[in-house]
Amino acid sequence: MKLLAIKVECSHELEDGLSFFMQDELDAQGIESRKRSDFVLEGQKHDSSLVELDDIENLPEDLELTAYFEYKNADKKKIIQKITDKIAEMKGYGLDAGNVSISTKEVADEDWNTAWQKYYHVIDFSRHLAIVPEWEDYQPAFSDQQLIRLDPGLAFGTGGHTTTQLVLLAMERALVKPMSVLDVGTGSGILAIAASKLGASHVLGTDISDEAVTAAKENIALNNIDNIDVRKANLLKDIDEKYDLIVANILADILLELIPDLDNHLNENGKIIFSGIDYLQLPKIERALEENNFVIKMKMQEGRWIGLLIARKPN
Repeated sequence: MKLLAIKVECSHELEDGLSFFMQDELDAQGIESRKRSDFVLEGQKHDSSLVELDDIENLPEDLELTAYFEYKNADKKKIIQKITDKIAEMKGYGLDAGNVSISTKEVADEDWNTAWQKYYHVIDFSRHLAIVPEWEDYQPAFSDQQLIRLDPGLAFGTGGHTTTQLVLLAMERALVKPMSVLDVGTGSGILAIAASKLGASHVLGTDISDEAVTAAKENIALNNIDNIDVRKANLLKDIDEKYDLIVANILADILLELIPDLDNHLNENGKIIFSGIDYLQLPKIERALEENNFVIKMKMQEGRWIGLLIARKPN
């Protein structure tokens, strides 16, 4: 099968927002991200992940995001125009787009599907968690460190994004006893799996993408977990149950759609974790939470990205 590859060269500030847009809004079959800073940081390490920058072909100026579409169904001009419009919208939020260029080419499906694996290595995230690609061996320093085995495939979520890591930090704080967890926009299933590994009693992962649902189920099987269900759903519209912890690593504009429905899906004394919030969008999120009777219990920031631990206001 042939694929249409659309490569966007831009600033790293657009990475999370543009990745989400191309996958969830444009139905990209997969996203490949190459960021100069990642290669530079790896090249400064003195371990088995050492990278020789001179050996890397076409090292990006800042960020290269390549989205892959089924060639026979892709309207190239329409997709490029939508990406261009989205970049202009994000610039309006105050994000630096950098030097933007968009190019296209035809590729064979097998040419890209596994090539990115050589850049994806173990993420020794914390005392309690490590994210381990399916194809790599890893021996934890602590015998009780939980390993998340992962092959993200076509779904969003490798554990390397700041937004994902902020959720993982908040979950280590929130999961102090067995809880039921809802992971909205589960992608590869990484956060649902992490919740289970950290002691959740039951987890439901939802996503609007068929590819994400498939990838999440495969990753759950890879981890031999039996307390996670995965369901195709649009935010909370198709969910009837209530949960002790609701997790959503989604762009701010979509979180705003989610907030009015949270109360009906949250158990008494339940908590919420939000991530994917650019700091410029935080005031809108804070106002919406206030208007819906929620209070922020903990705020985390790395770079320009914000993660929140949220609860209902006390009576």
